[in-house]
Amino acid sequence: MAASGTAAIPSPFKIGITLKAAAGYDAEWLTPTVFGATGDEAAKRVRELVQALADNGVIELVSSAAVKMRDTHQPLTGKAGNSTPKTFAGGKVLPAAHAAAPEGDPCPHGRTLREGQGKNGGWAALFCNAPKGNQCDPLWRQKDGSFE
Repeated sequence: MAASGTAAIPSPFKIGITLKAAAGYDAEWLTPTVFGATGDEAAKRVRELVQALADNGVIELVSSAAVKMRDTHQPLTGKAGNSTPKTFAGGKVLPAAHAAAPEGDPCPHGRTLREGQGKNGGWAALFCNAPKGNQCDPLWRQKDGSFE
């Protein structure tokens, strides 16, 4: 706190950290920020903050609140809250890839390739681009790389 009549000098070092509960984009996050007059001070404050979050049960509380939200609230889109898994490259979210459907596919709406990680490993599917409720069945990637 600055003395009365003097302006506070902003700390030149700012560290933002992200604590994620899982690897997926839809996992709960804590994103606190700390400041310091020196790099060493900022780094020490990060350690103090993370320890305080753990000691005071904040990490567990956020995790429990996220589970409660998923259990009691239905998302507006998608079944798991994040209907389109995000793909990152160079620090940016890549748009979903529009993919050519296999020959003989009866879907007239076009398809979008989506990939993700599930409890049984990686998956990929071609999803219909029609509005929800009018969509054709997805085509799931098979072991040989084809879509059926």
